[in-house]
Amino acid sequence: MTQDIHIQIIDRDGTPHNVQAPTDMALNLMEVVRLFELAPEGTIGICGGMAMCASCQCYVQSNHKLTEKLDDEHAMLSEAFNVKPTSRLGCQIQISPELEGLKIELAPED
Repeated sequence: MTQDIHIQIIDRDGTPHNVQAPTDMALNLMEVVRLFELAPEGTIGICGGMAMCASCQCYVQSNHKLTEKLDDEHAMLSEAFNVKPTSRLGCQIQISPELEGLKIELAPED
């Protein structure tokens, strides 16, 4: 049984998008952004979701309990620009039913 969750993604222009993300496809947040074309092609997920770039950095604006950052994510965010206390790499956030109502903002490209 497919369960879609509602996520609000604010793109880099400040426009909010309410999307329904499937929980049965093993997608991560970066892939959802790509799926709904909320960032120009080639500007998000440059490393393919390996936590080796920060092109999918986002700011979590809701109070969801996310998985802990692994060492690779900590290391990448320590080298990234525009990092905030709520910064996460979208490629490291797996879409699951627990993320219903998640609200994030994509970090600036630079």
